[in-house]
Amino acid sequence: MKLYHAYNICIASELPLPELMQSEGKPDVIVQFGKINDTRETQHDGGNTFQGEVAEVGKFFIQRGREVVIDPVLGVEEALLRTILLGPILSILLRQRGLLVLHASCVDINNKAVAFMGGSGWGKSTLAAAFHTKGYDILTDDVMPIEFVSDSPIVIPAYPQFKLFPEAVASLGQDTERLSPVFQNSPKLSYKFERGFQQTPLPLQRIYVLDKGSAHKITKLQPQEAFVELVRHTRAISLVTNPQFVTSHMRLCSELIKNVTFCRFTRKPSLTDLPELVKLIEDDLAQINTKDFDQKMIARVP
Repeated sequence: MKLYHAYNICIASELPLPELMQSEGKPDVIVQFGKINDTRETQHDGGNTFQGEVAEVGKFFIQRGREVVIDPVLGVEEALLRTILLGPILSILLRQRGLLVLHASCVDINNKAVAFMGGSGWGKSTLAAAFHTKGYDILTDDVMPIEFVSDSPIVIPAYPQFKLFPEAVASLGQDTERLSPVFQNSPKLSYKFERGFQQTPLPLQRIYVLDKGSAHKITKLQPQEAFVELVRHTRAISLVTNPQFVTSHMRLCSELIKNVTFCRFTRKPSLTDLPELVKLIEDDLAQINTKDFDQKMIARVP
């Protein structure tokens, strides 16, 4: 087994994971190959013990946020197996470890985590990559775990890779010919980067819920709207169904809404507008920082 680091945990894995940074020390999670028989399947409770199957890929057994057993289909492509493991499987494992796990990409802006949340194909990765191209560090792409420390939400970094459509890669000035598909016949390319990865967890400041429209605009979401969006974009929401986990998930969503502002970010579907979208977010966050500074100055006046 090799040791890797991602999501603030040390992972010992029989499956090579070149997307992750290598690590050392005592592993928090073990990933190994094995047969998933009837005994394991009967242990499934939709919570701390989970057994699932992905057609034409294999069976997976995830237990107590510490163990993943992979029973792959004969001849399955290793890159496809890694994609499933690093996405939906680790999402379940992270939820078993007590984290809120969202379908979101996250950027370090002024030492605060700023997230872009939305479904597949809504531009989360492309928008985060546009910030990366401009010099901002990245925390997550697609899987964003949140830990609550003294009731404050902290984003846990993932690993330095984007999964992008070729046209998005080209629009960011990258050479598509130098990148490989995420797996065979995947519509997306694997864009790994060595610089610009924020490895230290950061406090979450704002979540932008992505939407499509005829104009670019940012509007604040009410708590009820934010709650609906959080539930909609929680990873593995239909898989982790144990009542204890459902109750915990609702509580974490409510805590997040108390501590983080939510906005709907409506954009025209145009890659050429990416620089404008980055500037729009920068200006929006600058207004928050200005208001915070003014309030602190007022509080200091005797």
